[in-house]
Amino acid sequence: MKITGLGHAGMFIETRGGSIICDPVIGPSFFGSWFPFPDNRALDWERFGKADFLYISHRHRDHFDPAMLERYVSKDIKVLLPEYPTDDLEQDLLALGYTNLVRTEAGVPLQFGDLKLMVTPLRAPSDGPIGDSSLSLDDGTASILNQNDSHPLDLDKLFDFGKPDAYFTQVSGAIWWPMVYDLPQDAKQNFAKLKRDAQNKRAMYYIDKVDAEHVFPMAGPPMFLREELFRYNGTGMDDDSIFTDQREFLAHMKEQRPDQKGYLFLPGTEVEVQGSDVTVTQTLYTDAEIERVFGDKWNYLAEQRDSRQAEVQAEEATRAEIIPPAEMLAALKEWWEPLLRRARVIRNGVGGMVRFRIGELDMVVDFPKAKLREYAGEECIYWYTIPADLVSTNIRDHEIDWSNSIFLSMQFEVGRSGKFNEFLTTFLKCLSRDRIEYVENWYAEQSDQTEDAEIDGWTVQRRCPHLRADLTKTGKIEDGVLTCSLHDWKWDLASGRCLTTTGHPIRSTRAAEPAEVAAS
Repeated sequence: MKITGLGHAGMFIETRGGSIICDPVIGPSFFGSWFPFPDNRALDWERFGKADFLYISHRHRDHFDPAMLERYVSKDIKVLLPEYPTDDLEQDLLALGYTNLVRTEAGVPLQFGDLKLMVTPLRAPSDGPIGDSSLSLDDGTASILNQNDSHPLDLDKLFDFGKPDAYFTQVSGAIWWPMVYDLPQDAKQNFAKLKRDAQNKRAMYYIDKVDAEHVFPMAGPPMFLREELFRYNGTGMDDDSIFTDQREFLAHMKEQRPDQKGYLFLPGTEVEVQGSDVTVTQTLYTDAEIERVFGDKWNYLAEQRDSRQAEVQAEEATRAEIIPPAEMLAALKEWWEPLLRRARVIRNGVGGMVRFRIGELDMVVDFPKAKLREYAGEECIYWYTIPADLVSTNIRDHEIDWSNSIFLSMQFEVGRSGKFNEFLTTFLKCLSRDRIEYVENWYAEQSDQTEDAEIDGWTVQRRCPHLRADLTKTGKIEDGVLTCSLHDWKWDLASGRCLTTTGHPIRSTRAAEPAEVAAS
């Protein structure tokens, strides 16, 4: 088996049963903010576009690049479609002209000649844009797991496919916290470090559990080449950003797991896998060029920025004309209020008012009353400042996921009065009837958690209130605080209160001592 890096989470896999092009992205994406790091334009995209299969793990635009697909990937290609609860990705692919869809079943292997493959989707509201997935492959010569951005809860299903010889996984997350937040600089620096530490911890959790002999960190970081965002590359010019690069993570992994074999996986990296034997060759970049990319990163990034402003400007030219404030408010009312009326759990979870300053429009979303109106001085729990052309474009395109467009662009500002509110973020990525109804039902199902488990002297509900991870496997208790290692959410066990976000309490009591049990 041979795997060629295409940049970011992209790869071209050649097997005895056919070739697969996975998550190919040239970009830029997210309103011209994200570019693959390092530059991947010099790859032989014509050759890779002739693959037998296309696999798009999820709908985020750093994994799904419609312009790249239109230019290089044949419409006749077989498309491996993850089994998601809503058909947004399917409709996107059909709109591009891809009709040869292979509808995979969650966690069920498929056979194509010598090639066995399995797509394992995730379906929680916070998994990508309602959905993320991993790809398992085995052609008799080697087995690999392409986990990319997905954070599976049930690893047993992945292990049923077989232990991978080579493991490809995300180590640098895609988020806008804390960079765009209205915070003092020292707070941003502290939160950025905590976020980087949490990302490293999560990546190491999966590396330990998968226990593959060969590990390839990928799926980030991006390059920010817009002038106003340039300072947020990597860990930031002022140490206030969250994006760990591939070489930095490999150094961290070496400290935590000294015997683990890890490799740089860049555009043009060729990985040949024959059972436990792996050969890695860098074909696009020389050793000296790789050293410059990572060792002289800011100068490399500055050259990329200065030479690629035409791409930034070309994206800006595609945006919609700004909608006048009154028309914009009317359009958003017509779109959002019917969804809010259906979103009882979300409305209660937000529990207050959220202000949006969009160009000349100053509006409030009253979640308890399911209404949008002009802002009139109400006390708000969140407040956003967003350029009017971004919102106008989302209205024109009826973009139902604002995290997959405006928020990941980082071309906005936000503040909040309390903790992170997952329900608000979920609403803003679920701006369609199908998504709202799915999420409302999903949240309702999470409240039925009857099984308890004992962990370090505490009896707690077995399933994490966030994404239902098995806390006997992912939970750790220190000083009365439970941490779920998948996403670093925390709970005060004495009160059951979530310390990470609004809502999501946990059921917890101190476990009975043996003498107490006997007495009862």
